Amino acid sequence: MAANSLSRANDGNLGIISRIWPIKKTAFCEVSPRGVQWIKRADPERLKDVFLKYASAEKNGEHFMTLEDFVRKYIGLLPDVNYNLDTLHFLGNAVDTTKNGLISYDEFQAFEVLLASADAMYALAFQIFDTDGSGLILYDEFERVLKHTELHQQMPFNFDCDFINLHFGKKRRRQVSYAEFTQILHDFHEEHALQAFKKFDTSHTGFITTLEFSDIIKSLKGHLLTPFVEQNLVAVAGSEKSHKVSYPYFVAFISLLNNMELVKKIHTSATKADTRVELTKEEMLHEAQNFTQITPMEIDVLFQLVDALRQSGRVAYKDLEEVAPWEGSKMPYGIQARYLQESIDKMNTTGEQSFALRLLENVYRFGLGAIAGAVGATAVYPIDLVKTRLQNQRTGTYIGELMYRNSWDCAKKVVRFEGAGGLYRGLGPQLVGVAPEKAIKLTVNDLMRDVLQPKDGEIPFWSEAIAGGCAGASQVVFTNPLEIVKIRLQVAGEIASTQRVSAINVIRDLGFLGLYKGARACFLRDIPFSAIYFPTYAHCKKMLANEDGYNGPLSLLTAGAIAGMPAASLTTPADVIKTRLQVAARAGQTTYNGVIDCATKIWKEEGGAALWKGAPARVLRSSPQFGVTLVTYELLQRFLYIDFGGRRPQGSEHKLSLEESLVSTNPDHIGGYRLALATFEGIESKFGLCLPKFTNPITASSGT
Repeated sequence: MAANSLSRANDGNLGIISRIWPIKKTAFCEVSPRGVQWIKRADPERLKDVFLKYASAEKNGEHFMTLEDFVRKYIGLLPDVNYNLDTLHFLGNAVDTTKNGLISYDEFQAFEVLLASADAMYALAFQIFDTDGSGLILYDEFERVLKHTELHQQMPFNFDCDFINLHFGKKRRRQVSYAEFTQILHDFHEEHALQAFKKFDTSHTGFITTLEFSDIIKSLKGHLLTPFVEQNLVAVAGSEKSHKVSYPYFVAFISLLNNMELVKKIHTSATKADTRVELTKEEMLHEAQNFTQITPMEIDVLFQLVDALRQSGRVAYKDLEEVAPWEGSKMPYGIQARYLQESIDKMNTTGEQSFALRLLENVYRFGLGAIAGAVGATAVYPIDLVKTRLQNQRTGTYIGELMYRNSWDCAKKVVRFEGAGGLYRGLGPQLVGVAPEKAIKLTVNDLMRDVLQPKDGEIPFWSEAIAGGCAGASQVVFTNPLEIVKIRLQVAGEIASTQRVSAINVIRDLGFLGLYKGARACFLRDIPFSAIYFPTYAHCKKMLANEDGYNGPLSLLTAGAIAGMPAASLTTPADVIKTRLQVAARAGQTTYNGVIDCATKIWKEEGGAALWKGAPARVLRSSPQFGVTLVTYELLQRFLYIDFGGRRPQGSEHKLSLEESLVSTNPDHIGGYRLALATFEGIESKFGLCLPKFTNPITASSGT
């Protein structure tokens, strides 16, 4: 039913455009399906109200927008008083399909649908060139628009060339469809660059000077140049010590500028979205083999540019930012790149938080950590009970004490003699204690990472380990009382008794100080556990993130589970010692007087292997428990997100920012019109179709 509704809605959108623009009857089929839109459509009634608000003309009782109403007042383009009238008509005619100087509501609504489509910039460019509204581009229209651009005025294009002959025919009578136009628009700039190179290569040697190269690039590719690249064009031009630029180098340089978003993807793929990693030329070349659009010569050009920035022989993601034309990230075609850059900026934010905000953030983290801890503990509690029973089982003390052969045997006997509920014996106190325990561990780890993270956003491994160790130490104040009560309840079922053992009874028997029996062993276990776990988890997240650095629930769960394996297994001896110290010894069993005494007696009486008892069960419990806990904690941070001005967890960026980054400040820009400014500006930054904004060039320079 939902799919049918969506299909009908998309058919309606197509119908609106088809009634207005004839090109869409074929172009939509030729280029791409219109089932996917970048942004949610506007409500028709609200869109109508917006239209009437700006419509200043009326004809036969029907309201219309003038071209000035639409372009200047509604969209917000050409704000200067001395605006270029021809540019106004070119832009306005993209919406005014009847070419009568008035825009009806149907045309206004159809253009909103176009802006919400995936190829909005190409469609808009087509509408600008289709000056007669026929749905096909004539040679005269193509020439008229290009001659009006600033690009042609700076470096005139020779229309008497094979490129024009091939696309429009030698007699210029061939009409170009939308799909063909998109390819012409893409190839035109390469043809223009080729013409410019030939113009300066008067001796036909295949070389031009570095100054000529700089002039061409600034004139034809100025929309792709960052300040850094523009300032260093002459310095990096050519190869080695040459003052000449060959045609292959010229082509490679332009291709690199056109493909910088792909270069970023190569770097992101090679480093698993770790922006701290710097790649050598060989590493970039190796990864670039998976992307055939990038050639080794383009990689050479890239490293020439980066070496002009800093001579390290390596390239980092921040270096690519200096080369890439970030203006294009404002446009629909660059949304993904914009999203990735904003995500990196958010992770590297160094803004200061007030004490109140930091306190609130830690309270927020504490609450989410409590919920996550309870979920994780409940999920693996039966495994934890089996682990405790096995660790408390002693050999060599007296005959008949060996009750369980292995973990599976223990689980079966618990269910047989105590029922399925026996696997959850002691869960109540565990949940009461695990909430603050896990909460303080997660909160302190996040807090210490914030404190130890340098301003450049790169936290070293030792800082991660210290943050984890502090988290482990802080939790002992909750862990030790919790563990000793839980353990005594878990082993209570091993001995038949008419007296019911409850948490209250255990606490009364132990007293306050007794609740911290074995605390040293608890420190010995929890500090190294967290020092191993949290750094491992952070690095596993990076390795398992997708090419955009985003972690889904499955990758978070997997990262948490993998990190729990070494952390749980390597700290098993400390866990065994803690368990022996905290369990009340029965008649005939060995008693212990501290950590060292316990470790020594276990070694002598039971052998070194006894210190690793329950290791498999411990790994099976801790690994999934922390996996469930961490995935719950991170997902809660995403779904219940509150911005306290601090750093977002790595890999947790909201997909919504793809649209939010493009939202217009004009509240009347609704639906597809939220992307209007981005799309109009996009035809300049992507296609280089810069239409003059002023009537008088002198006014333009003084007005800015």
